[in-house]
Amino acid sequence: MSSDTQPVTLEANQPRQFYRGGAAIAAFRSRDVADRGPEDWVASTTTQFGKDEAGLSRLPDGRWLRDAVAADPAGWLGAEHAAEFGADTALLVKLLDAGQRLPVHCHPSDAFAATHLGCRHGKTEAWIVIGTAGPDPTVYIGFREDVPAAVAADWVSTQDSAAMLAALNPVKVSPGDTVFVPAGVPHAIGEGVFIVELQQPTDFSVTLEWRGFLADAEAGHLGLGYDKALDCLERRAQSPGDLVRRTRALTGPSVDLFDAQADPFFRADRLHVSGTAALEPSFGVFVVLEGAGTLGPVAVHRGSTVVVPHAAGEVVVTGDVVAIRCRPPLVSSLRS
Repeated sequence: MSSDTQPVTLEANQPRQFYRGGAAIAAFRSRDVADRGPEDWVASTTTQFGKDEAGLSRLPDGRWLRDAVAADPAGWLGAEHAAEFGADTALLVKLLDAGQRLPVHCHPSDAFAATHLGCRHGKTEAWIVIGTAGPDPTVYIGFREDVPAAVAADWVSTQDSAAMLAALNPVKVSPGDTVFVPAGVPHAIGEGVFIVELQQPTDFSVTLEWRGFLADAEAGHLGLGYDKALDCLERRAQSPGDLVRRTRALTGPSVDLFDAQADPFFRADRLHVSGTAALEPSFGVFVVLEGAGTLGPVAVHRGSTVVVPHAAGEVVVTGDVVAIRCRPPLVSSLRS
């Protein structure tokens, strides 16, 4: 068993991406360099699709977090989580700064990933908006009307970007908004939207709108071919009201940012600490949005990212701090 029993501050971890961004991450972390990339993978035990190491987080002592967790799953994740998931954190957290609109894409479900990609996890995700820039910060989520399979396939084969984007629900967002994105639901993030993203720990994306973003169509379908990959697309209409929450005005000590539909995939709450607050034992990934203080023995401030092992026990937050606490899914034995 390892001696990983205290919270650990993590440095930025920005694997190369195909789209622009990064200035908001640099400003948030008080760094001068803004071109390191539009995504910061926080406490990541996940690699980019097809890569051996890109995407993984290192601990300050040089170990991969993935290897530390594998050496002591119960210590890092808790006995109940380890009994269900083994050394799998079942969580990936990112900072994502869209310096341009992202392409229309979707992600496979657990069932699709298990059948076609040999993986337990698909990629349900959610976004917590923490900043916006520009005149029209917008996300696009789910089809406005049911879309026949042949129509979706035609959009992809002809790369009709205008039709794909017009078919989605546009939602203007501001800090404090959250968006739940079930596997299969098509989506895109607009330019100027800065988020904390929680997701299942994979890098599986089916990119419907690849032209102008990816090198070629082959990079967009996970090696499955679009005929098969598009089987994971949720073509039924979605109501944004079922997926978007406005939480900015909620200022209790701990604000639950998602409802029960997210529990099988991840959990997140926004902590508002003025003084002290004791947190129950849990593996957690913290992103500090405002203020300064301590998280256990670790000094934190705006832009800090911290991973907390379950073995740290009850962790006390002190100071004046607003932070997002991200946690893995609620294990099956605790769901009702």
